[in-house]
Amino acid sequence: MHRLIQFLVRLTALLGGVVLLGLIVLTTASIVGRSINKFFHTEFFDSNFTGLSQWVLDLGVGEINGSYELLEAGVAFAIFSFLPICQFYGAHATVDIFTSFLGRRSNRWIAAFWEVVLAAVIILIVAQLYGGMERYIRNGQTTLFLQFPIWWSYAASFAAGAVASVTAVYCAVIRIIEATCDTPILPSEHGEH
Repeated sequence: MHRLIQFLVRLTALLGGVVLLGLIVLTTASIVGRSINKFFHTEFFDSNFTGLSQWVLDLGVGEINGSYELLEAGVAFAIFSFLPICQFYGAHATVDIFTSFLGRRSNRWIAAFWEVVLAAVIILIVAQLYGGMERYIRNGQTTLFLQFPIWWSYAASFAAGAVASVTAVYCAVIRIIEATCDTPILPSEHGEH
């Protein structure tokens, strides 16, 4: 089970990383295109190089239509894609000012408690995401520019969220076992394993 979860969290993170890199390229191309378009619409080019200006613009240089829609959907997917790997490796941000003076065993019980809470929160968020996806499937709403169904982005985020939910439950159970047996099983930010 441990290896399967580890494989899923890595695969999901890789997919999220690929999507994030694609979004970076898309956003950069859109900004560069918009800047070039703006440059060729200056008074100087409009009056002196009308033919050249129009030729460049006719090539399709400009802002990429629908880039905001893709960015919105892609970032949501990436966030849900990185949740499982953060959960599995205990890499969520923590503040241990008040617990640093406690013993290892006490800290394991605190970690187990917060793993259970985080698992419940992730499951709640993913359940709400599923409800939103169902609503958009029923009403058939599409995005403004690209006209792709909104539920597609919900479905992609839900798939990553499902992996996050399974990982969260697994990690919660393992952290309870770690606290009970006082032995590290999962990696943690403290380098234990």
